[in-house]
Amino acid sequence: MRARILLIVLAVVILGAVGGLAYLGLNPPNPVSKPVEKTLPNDKFQVH
Repeated sequence: MRARILLIVLAVVILGAVGGLAYLGLNPPNPVSKPVEKTLPNDKFQVH
C-alpha cells in the first residue's frame, strides 16, 4: 500500500517536471538586455 502511494507521488512529480520543461521549451523567457558599458583607460592621473 505504501509503495503504491510512493509510486503515484513519484509519477505525479515526474509528469510535472516534464510538463514544466515542455512549457519552457515552447515558451522560452525573454532575455533581459542591458547596454554594454566599456571603460576606457585614463592615463591622465597615472605616474609614468
